[in-house]
Amino acid sequence: MPQPLATRAPAKINLTLHVLGRRADGYHELESLVVFAGTGDDLRLEPGGTLALAVTGPTALLAGSHADNLVMKAARLLAERVSGLKVGTFCLTKRLPVAAGIGGGSSDAAAALRLLGRLNSLPLSHPALREAARLTGADVPVCLEPRARMMRGAGEDLGPGLSLPRLFAVLVNPRVPVETPAVFKALGLQPGQGLPAAAHPVPEAPSPDALLALLKNTRNDLEPPALQIQPLIGEALGLLRATDGCRLVRMSGSGATVFGLYDDCDAAARAARQFRRLRPDWWVKATSLR
Repeated sequence: MPQPLATRAPAKINLTLHVLGRRADGYHELESLVVFAGTGDDLRLEPGGTLALAVTGPTALLAGSHADNLVMKAARLLAERVSGLKVGTFCLTKRLPVAAGIGGGSSDAAAALRLLGRLNSLPLSHPALREAARLTGADVPVCLEPRARMMRGAGEDLGPGLSLPRLFAVLVNPRVPVETPAVFKALGLQPGQGLPAAAHPVPEAPSPDALLALLKNTRNDLEPPALQIQPLIGEALGLLRATDGCRLVRMSGSGATVFGLYDDCDAAARAARQFRRLRPDWWVKATSLR
């Protein structure tokens, strides 16, 4: 019997998110610098004859029904494309908040595809794996190989991996879900309409200060409409901005998770403790991003 396989499903953080416009097909054209956190969910695959899923962990009850879980969706899509695919029972330990703008479900789905690829000797470049990722969700392809890169289009255009310095961050979520379609609706772009374009290419191996300077000249275009939908995001941004040593604050994805950047891990840890004293019921995590 093959041994169980395991992997981490790290949180995806949008350091930048520029909405370039809305396409005729209704999808929004994006440009985003994506990195991955040291924190995330954990996924294990126990090989067997039947595809199944068990979910545990602090946020398991918020992860939705097993039938709708993106882990199962990704696995079924791959099974439809690979004859005789070896499967088994997925055991998901859910720690990340859901509908939070940090790609928790997408990263879980990508982790499932990585494990099935390992079980079936399929490289991550295999066309069936890539197609299953694309069909599962817009953020799944970028999570398949979780490393820093530019993401463009509606998530389908991925740049090469980037060598970025480690960033030290505090992630905060006020434990309120924010649905991505509602945020894009509040943005209010009509098909064919655009926002001022601002490309932000990232130099090869920038220093931490150079990367921070670049980030200060960028934005998250979904932040204003998300604030309209959920004012707690604004409170989270303000409280993070007031922590000692915070260099930059921004919302990730479509919210409600926000992040603050700090000079080192000690400063981030102190800020997280400071924040927890103010909002002990919120999700707060000091971590690193790359």
